[in-house]
Amino acid sequence: MRHALRIAVVLLLSAPAAADAQDLFSVEVTPLRVELKVSAGAAHTQAVTLKNESKKSVRIRARVDDWYLSKDGTPQFKPVDAADRYSAAAWVRLNPPEQLVSPGATAVVRFTTTVPKDAKEGGYRCAIMFEFDPPDADPATKGRDVMFRGRVATLVYATVGAPIPSVDLTDLQVRTSAGRPAEVLATLKNSGGTHVRTKGTMIIFDGAGQIVRQVPVPNVPVLPESERDVSILTAQESEALLPPGKYRIEVRIDVGQPAVIIGETTFEITAR
Repeated sequence: MRHALRIAVVLLLSAPAAADAQDLFSVEVTPLRVELKVSAGAAHTQAVTLKNESKKSVRIRARVDDWYLSKDGTPQFKPVDAADRYSAAAWVRLNPPEQLVSPGATAVVRFTTTVPKDAKEGGYRCAIMFEFDPPDADPATKGRDVMFRGRVATLVYATVGAPIPSVDLTDLQVRTSAGRPAEVLATLKNSGGTHVRTKGTMIIFDGAGQIVRQVPVPNVPVLPESERDVSILTAQESEALLPPGKYRIEVRIDVGQPAVIIGETTFEITAR
């Protein structure tokens, strides 16, 4: 899977006295997600490309971080934690960690993932974090200067072996608000040792039991030993809101287990 992001970043170059001096950087990063299937003791090398689409040179610094997801699915980044049993950060080496990229040029950062020979089956992860600075930025002055820099991450998932997923649906709620599609929140609890990705369908029935709409379940990750709220809107961008009435929904979620996860609930949309 290849995912690209064009990031436009405004950087304040130094101390508050120089806060009116600004450079606008636009960098396209590809891919934003890398999913690897590896074996214990194996090594894999992959490249991330960064295209400088701005009119000035940009200094790109790369490092490896750990990360996790909050319950609502927002990525949270943190320094490498050797105690995190699902961290793959210690397995990754970057080349080069820093480079200056001219306007219109494309840079390549390669990362090699070397899995320890004693690694257990499971789903591991880390992030390749890229920071964008002016070409003359001096790392030694960062502690004295006020600098807001842009950054973007390529998320790396590394699955060792063929771990068996273990995911349950623990809650199903519906939130309604005037003028907006009703939102279904399916809470998934992953008690297994590997991440999974969701797919499936939400079927909406009216009060007479007739199917009025079918909505795809978003493709999102659920990390090992975590809970995740999967948000499913009852209307896509091009669809009309459901009219007032009573409804029943049936959610079918496939995470790669032998059986599809099924849950259902009812809700009502009242006239405003």
